[in-house]
Amino acid sequence: MPTIYRIRLPRTPHPKNKDEFLLRVIEFGILGLLLFSPLPAASVFPWAITLIAVVSILLTICYVLIENKPEVNPLLVRRLKWPRYLFGGFLLYVAFQVIPLPVGLVKLLSPHAVVLREAFSFQVGEWGAITLSLAPFHTIREGLEMLSYILIGFLVIQTVTTSEKIKRIIYLCIGMGVFQALYGIFELFRGDPHILFMQKTINLEKATGTFINQNHFAGFLEMIIPLALALILARIDLFSLSGMDLKEKFLRITAKGFTSNVMALICVFVMCLGLLFSRSRAALFSVFLTFFLFFVMSLLYFGQLRRARPVVRTFLNVSFLAVLVIFLYMGIGSNLKRFEEEERFGGDRPQYWHNTVEMIGDFPLMGTGLGTFAFVYPAYEEENIYALLIHAHNDWLEYFSELGLVGMVFLLGGVLFLFVRSFSLWRIRRNAEIKGLGLGGLVALIVMGVHSITDFNLHIPANMLLFTIILCLTTVVVHYGKRDLTPTSRTMEDDTLLKKPETTDWESEYQVAGEEE
Repeated sequence: MPTIYRIRLPRTPHPKNKDEFLLRVIEFGILGLLLFSPLPAASVFPWAITLIAVVSILLTICYVLIENKPEVNPLLVRRLKWPRYLFGGFLLYVAFQVIPLPVGLVKLLSPHAVVLREAFSFQVGEWGAITLSLAPFHTIREGLEMLSYILIGFLVIQTVTTSEKIKRIIYLCIGMGVFQALYGIFELFRGDPHILFMQKTINLEKATGTFINQNHFAGFLEMIIPLALALILARIDLFSLSGMDLKEKFLRITAKGFTSNVMALICVFVMCLGLLFSRSRAALFSVFLTFFLFFVMSLLYFGQLRRARPVVRTFLNVSFLAVLVIFLYMGIGSNLKRFEEEERFGGDRPQYWHNTVEMIGDFPLMGTGLGTFAFVYPAYEEENIYALLIHAHNDWLEYFSELGLVGMVFLLGGVLFLFVRSFSLWRIRRNAEIKGLGLGGLVALIVMGVHSITDFNLHIPANMLLFTIILCLTTVVVHYGKRDLTPTSRTMEDDTLLKKPETTDWESEYQVAGEEE
């Protein structure tokens, strides 16, 4: 009898298992980037930026390979139509800046680009074609970096569809903020300060964490503090405390994660200490602005309720004043002293901004090219002093000078569209947890937007990555609903997040929002 050999073919993985594996890879990839980006001096080194770009592309490939992609709220899908056009147009515009064009066309679109090349003897007349960007290599490099942020934001919106994933990102952010604050304070009082494995040679009298500059360290913490405060609001439904006596209020609060909320408050306090020891001028203002925005936006929400909530108003008033008094008492002395010292020697930022505005006037439509500021700015320095200024200390002016009006419409338009849409839907949401988490994200974005007027936080990879994730995560949170979840992915935690309020049918909120479309 002939011997029969059985050949075992390798089993093809079940599509469902493969999809779950790829989704897990994407989730841990995003968390890994969040964890990694602040550590190597905020990822300002070329190798760190390259690593972020490569990982973002690989995670996007993983998403493309998923057969049954996570279901996204239909309202969110409709609202992402214009952001897709705007960010896609931005990437095409950056590519257009580095495409060689006839000299005559460049002279028509950006006359000063030709004038500046001729002034520096670039022999434009001998060239058949030139680019709109005055430093195309750096535009390509900066464009790839911006592409990585857009891809990460896309993945957050498309894959973060459960409350577990939302909260894991927030928990990690808070953990990183506490670590940065504690590490910054530790190195400040250490005899031989380091930035991880590198010797710290500048800003020795200021806490910087694993950042080189104290302002960027402060900017990182500024975006995380609102998330920690939002987590507290998300866990405690303050509206339910009205009409209860003291004992009932205590039992209600302790029944809703009292220990976790105390830990979150401790985290906020530690991060505020980190801001104080950074001695950043923007830190004092940013913390004040954070609590002020929480106060005003919460009152905006309470004012929309039919029944008055005096206990909530009292709670917010007392909390806001207490935090403000403590913070000012601890930090106003040293910070005001620093203000006086810097004012005595004179600040250079107004001069930088004036020169940058002149650049914008010469390149109003098409800009000098993304990532070219450091190469063009010396031509605008007064008295032919070619300063080694890498950034304009104002993100908005710097992006405008590099991108021009056309590029800013795409980039800033996409960011503002997501923010304004998120705020408009946040106003009509009634679920306490969604309301709280959404408020934290909105406040974090506003604070960073204001800080970027006087600094270049959005040109620091760690901060830009965090800003992008918070922007997209806030968009996801305010659109969060049961219809976003498949039956197999629903958990008890999701049911807690999505519980129906007593006074509002939260499902009808999407109907209202849909009518606004």
